Amino acid sequence: MSFSPLIEQLISALRCLPGVGPKSAQRMAFHLLERDRAGAGRIADALGLAIEKIGRCSSCRTLSETDLCRLCSDESRDSRVLCVLETPMDVLAVEQTGSFSGHYFVLGGHLSPIDGIGPADLAIDRLLTRLATGEVKELILATNPTVEGEATAHFIAAQIDDDAIKVTRIAHGVPVGGELEYVDGGTLAHALAGRRTLS
Repeated sequence: MSFSPLIEQLISALRCLPGVGPKSAQRMAFHLLERDRAGAGRIADALGLAIEKIGRCSSCRTLSETDLCRLCSDESRDSRVLCVLETPMDVLAVEQTGSFSGHYFVLGGHLSPIDGIGPADLAIDRLLTRLATGEVKELILATNPTVEGEATAHFIAAQIDDDAIKVTRIAHGVPVGGELEYVDGGTLAHALAGRRTLS
């Protein structure tokens, strides 16, 4: 069955969301049109305003309504420690731990030759320019523990030739509360390789 052009356009637009397939997009579209037109209007207004007003922080490149995001504007944070992440969602994840008080830098993805994403497509040049100021003393490479994330971390580490900057990588290992028999071999190998002394 084919829908009217405007309904087809709405369904197609909803499919750009992650995890939304054709059937889910249809259900969303019909729900908004049949049961919650006011909600659809609020979504449209909020989305339009967000697209117009939200850009990137000029320092860390996370999403922000102001030139400097609230984290970069916070003078109590340690500017000597810089944590490199792939996406603004990763910043949120680290912030929710409440255990990091340094600054962030968002790359905007990871290296992926298969997808045609190289160093020029990420903000690696801006990161290196920031490191050249000499303010950063520790660079934490917190890209995802995937093949692409590891490659990105190694690529960035290879670009840094300043001995005054300590380059570290986030640890990978067994999740808290996890049982070893259910942990995959790669994760367990990382956990063993990254072990630390207790005393």
